[in-house]
Amino acid sequence: MAQPPILSWEGLGLQQGGRWLFGAPETDGLHLHVGPRDRLALIGRNGAGKTTLFRMINDQVEADRGTRKVKPGTRIVVLEQEPDFTGFETLMDFALSGEHPPEAYEVEAIAGQLGIDMTTAAKGASGGEMRRAAIARALAQDPDLLLMDEPTNHLDLAAIDWLEGWLESYKGAFIVISHDRTFLKRLTNATIWLDRGILRRKEVGFGGYEAWEEQVYAEEARDAHRLDTKLKMEARWLERGVTARRKRNQGRLEKLWEMRARRAAMIDPKGSAKLGLAADEENKSKSVIVAEKVHKSFADRKIIRDFSLRIQRGDRIGVVGSNGAGKTTLLKLLTGELEPDEGTVTVAKTLNGVMIDQQRALLTPEKTVRDVIAEGSDWIDVRGTRKHVQGYLKEFLFDPGLVDTKVATMSGGERSRLLLAREFARKSNLLVLDEPTNDLDLETLDLLQEVIADYEGTVLIVSHDRDFLDRTVTLTLGLDGSGFVDIVAGGYEDWEKKRAKRNAPVKTKSSKAPQTKAAAASPPAPKKAKLGYKEQRDYELLPARIEELEAAIGKGEAILSDPDLYTTDPQKFADISKGVENARAEKDAAEERWLELAERVEG
Repeated sequence: MAQPPILSWEGLGLQQGGRWLFGAPETDGLHLHVGPRDRLALIGRNGAGKTTLFRMINDQVEADRGTRKVKPGTRIVVLEQEPDFTGFETLMDFALSGEHPPEAYEVEAIAGQLGIDMTTAAKGASGGEMRRAAIARALAQDPDLLLMDEPTNHLDLAAIDWLEGWLESYKGAFIVISHDRTFLKRLTNATIWLDRGILRRKEVGFGGYEAWEEQVYAEEARDAHRLDTKLKMEARWLERGVTARRKRNQGRLEKLWEMRARRAAMIDPKGSAKLGLAADEENKSKSVIVAEKVHKSFADRKIIRDFSLRIQRGDRIGVVGSNGAGKTTLLKLLTGELEPDEGTVTVAKTLNGVMIDQQRALLTPEKTVRDVIAEGSDWIDVRGTRKHVQGYLKEFLFDPGLVDTKVATMSGGERSRLLLAREFARKSNLLVLDEPTNDLDLETLDLLQEVIADYEGTVLIVSHDRDFLDRTVTLTLGLDGSGFVDIVAGGYEDWEKKRAKRNAPVKTKSSKAPQTKAAAASPPAPKKAKLGYKEQRDYELLPARIEELEAAIGKGEAILSDPDLYTTDPQKFADISKGVENARAEKDAAEERWLELAERVEG
């Protein structure tokens, strides 16, 4: 028998900045019911109002309409995305504050498991230290309902594992906002989705969310067609963009497996790079960073031991490990910012890098989006291609109408996306991404995955987002704090498997033949489907047609980049614009058709 909710809200509505954020009067408002053992994933795009909804649930923001009911005695605790440590001398002073101050011994017990010294001064504490202190304070308050806003931000893998274990045995209810797909899949049993002012609920964990989302958008599209009306611009764009992007990313993942398999052949059984295999002239010309027998120490501690690797143009390298394991040191060694104590690191003279470290503080609040992206201009140079600023914003999932919006009014996630848009426009052949997924919504993560896959240069990624690494990198450098670096063809999951295998008991006999490295780096080959004559023709010919369309689009965009064309020959401008638009539509359709056939061929 279902238990009564510990919190419910009927007909919730809130105005913000003169508009209804959700629950406008013409609707029946938002309805939310939370059971005593619910594990809810709260999903929504940046700016949809997720954090605001948390504050309303916790009675920190007053609703403009609706009825809120809370079971007497229910303790609601919020783990904020960016807690305010102002005015506190130490992390413990912060942890002992709040509406339900915990006992110091309860905080210490949790802090000890998280590996954080609570006597650390609050001023100058790192993001990871403040995040752990905030978690210790929240969990020590013994909540009945725990509201977590991006709980894994600034946490290393060990701390994330600990938090997952604590939540698995937690007896209360929680609602979580997170970009960490692995975290959500492991812990949630239902999903609430805040979308365009509507709150939907589905009794499936996050693992079933994407299929549900696409089903909802498909139903909306069918309804719109039957009624001969158009959906709002944002809804149509989202329905088309997200679905098409995910289909394209499936094709990109196939290419990723192939790249990993090739990379596996360059790694010996001990997990070191076989530099000798890449000694031919062709591979040498592709090399952008070569590390040979590198050692690095600080004081008496060996940070990096006997590390060798040849990084080639187009590699996507993930760097993982606990805080303090040496990830930043390794990154600085590879980019030439730090000299090794022993060994050599050779960086190609032609390497031109861009560092994207999610420092939103660099975005001046009073500047507009146009100022940040294009220095106030209508046009922006995107890695050598001239684009209109509004069209470029759309590529990064912004409403083009936001071009003159001030940074100060944007959410944290929107600012992160704006920073990505600005940095990805710069000419470079090396991208260094330091925790790029923090504060991004799931649609932006899909977009970031796509942009990285299409990037022609080399990418170095430091991240604790396990799912993102599995979808993105060809090679993982894993650090466990001993100084040795595991080099694994594949993503985070492949590194985890290697560690588990290394720590497992040695078996003296085996009935199975050992896998080749290439086979270990890619999934087992599925049974292939047979195509009809026309389907086989499409499968074989569409890639060439897609290339032709891409060339035509590029040629058309080059002509349109002439700022005088519209005034001198408006008809030519209109004709070429229409041609580019038609070519893009045909290209999208061709890509989706080829991917459907490829999925059938590959099983």
